Parts: sequence; structure tokens; C-alpha cells
Amino acid sequence: FGMASDYLWFEGIPFPQVEYRIENLRSVRDEFVVRDEDVITLSYPKSGTHWVIEIISMIHSKGDSSWVQSVPNWDRSPWIESTAGYERLKNQKGPRLFTSHLPIQLFPKSFFNSKAKAIYINRNPRDVITSGFYYWRTIKHVRNPDTFEQFFEWFLQGNVTFGSWFDHINGWLQMRGKENFMIISYEELHQDIRASVEKISQFLGKKLGPEEFDSVLKNVSFEVMKNNKMSNFSLAPDSFVDHSKGKLMRKGVVGDWKHHFTVAQSETFDKIYKEKMAGLPQGLFPWES
Repeated sequence: FGMASDYLWFEGIPFPQVEYRIENLRSVRDEFVVRDEDVITLSYPKSGTHWVIEIISMIHSKGDSSWVQSVPNWDRSPWIESTAGYERLKNQKGPRLFTSHLPIQLFPKSFFNSKAKAIYINRNPRDVITSGFYYWRTIKHVRNPDTFEQFFEWFLQGNVTFGSWFDHINGWLQMRGKENFMIISYEELHQDIRASVEKISQFLGKKLGPEEFDSVLKNVSFEVMKNNKMSNFSLAPDSFVDHSKGKLMRKGVVGDWKHHFTVAQSETFDKIYKEKMAGLPQGLFPWES
């Protein structure tokens, strides 16, 4: 734990030191008022968050791509826990889209008595580790891993930005079965984007015509998003990201972990996964089958 000062700590959860403030995190949890018409994207980092933001944005604008092509995704659906996002959302009129990586215990309390719709995107944690390793190396003001081995250890200890993946998913899955809460996995989006977009627009109560629907599909493909400056994070400020260390939208694939995990890491991971996920029904996620 030697380098705890690399993070901003709040209620035992590590945050990046820039763009986050203790007093804001406290206000987000205790004072922020979630409205019934808000639509929220929830996730642990590197689980497909930007993909879901893009899908929701495109559904929101009924297949018209001008919004996603002219406004950065962090302005379309701001991260509520970030300082800029919180300021923006607090005073925003009308229905809002917003995003959060917060664990359930730090999320705005007002959400739990609201009708706001939330989508929790999850992903095979082995791929979350792999993607996270490349991502957190490029982010300033957090602890950057030197090796995959090191990041793997940190991840299992929950000693990474936004804390333990296991705690995050176990926390949010308490909302399972509530009608304003939808769970979708990265793997489902990959396997059948058409069915997934259908499912999401139904959940949001948005009817799309065939042409609108096709336009949504076209604009949420990895290739299109990767080439859209508003969606690929190439506009993120240099004070936050070291762009020389690689692209933030790297591959967008399923199963990349197999090229990174050793046999020993794979066995260690499986053992810990079984222990930590014991309370959840088997076969809840595509990667478990």
C-alpha cells in the first residue's frame, strides 16, 4: 500500500487526485437530487461505459448523429462524481443523462427513492484488468502500474481507482429485478448489438423507427466511435491523459485477457472470483458459462 498518496481517498475508496474533491463527493452522495426522468449509466471503469453512453445518446437523439459528433461524451453524459460533471449537472434543467463509476454506497441517496432509470454495464473482470492495465498507464494523478503482474495484484486487492471490482458488482447487483434498473454486459453488446440496442430502447421507453434504429446501430460501432473525436477521448486534456502512451480506445474486443494472463494468474483469479462472488447465482453473466 506504500503509495497511498497517489490517490484521493474518500470513505475507503481511492479516486484520482485531479478532477475529484472530497466535499463534492460528499455532496453528491448526501445532497444531489436525482430526478425521475434522469437516465444513468453505471459501471466499474473499463467495462464498456463509453459504448453505453453512445447508445443512450443516439437513442436520445432518435438516430440523429449530429449530437454525438459535435459534443464530447463527458458533456453529453457527465460523470457525476467528477468536479466538472457535478457542477454541470447540479444546475441542468430538464431530463439529464449522466454517468457514474461510484460504488452503490457512495451514489446519490436520492436515487433509491426515484424512478430514474439506470443501466449497469458489466464485463468479464479478466478483460477489465487487461483493459485497465493499458488505460491506467496513460492517466495522470493516479498510480501507474509498471507491469501487468503489478496491476493484477493491485486489482485483486481492490487497490485501484474506484476500489474493488468485486465490491462494486456485488453492491450494485442488490438492485437486480427493480424495474428502473437494467443490467447488461459488454459481451452481450458484442455478441448481438441489435438485440442489445432494442433492449435498451425498450427499457428507456423510446420507440425508434426502422431508419432511426439503423442509424443508432451504425453510429455505435467500435470503428465509428474510435474515429469520432467526441467519443474516443482524444480531446481529453493533456493535464489528465498522457496521449503519447497510446489510444484510450484500444481494441474493443472480448477475451483479450487470454493473451495476458499466465496460467498461474488465471488459477489465482478463478479461486478469488469464486470466493468473492459466492453470494450471487451462478450463470448470471455470459463469461461464467
